[in-house]
Amino acid sequence: MKNGIVSIFAGALFGIGLALSGMTDTSKVIGFLDLFGAWDPTLIFVMGFGVATTFLSFKFILRSPHPLISDRFYLPTTTDIDYRLITGSALFGIGWGLYGYCPGPAIASLTYGQSSSFIFVTALVVGSISQRVLMDPKASS
Repeated sequence: MKNGIVSIFAGALFGIGLALSGMTDTSKVIGFLDLFGAWDPTLIFVMGFGVATTFLSFKFILRSPHPLISDRFYLPTTTDIDYRLITGSALFGIGWGLYGYCPGPAIASLTYGQSSSFIFVTALVVGSISQRVLMDPKASS
């Protein structure tokens, strides 16, 4: 129960931060990605503060034997760069560039009630499920 409450709070805080920073505004995101057109560099500050906060806080957090609400840390176990990583990264970037959303802001934008956000998130879910089924047929059973 405690994990669920903390997860809801963290997700809501993250969504509010995305909305306040402009990450849920597709035209702002596409403007940031348009380096050779009407480039809008303001999202650099959003990403910069996010990276700096993570970099600084992880130095302290990972010194603990475990997180506050879990019995262990869930960290990546591999550093391999393979075709799945490259392909997934390319698809992520293409989708982000075409529409202006990545998964977090897309989910946060559902609160605006725009049909385009619902279509994007539906496609995201269908793509995620399809990937799981195609890459691991046992997962579909």
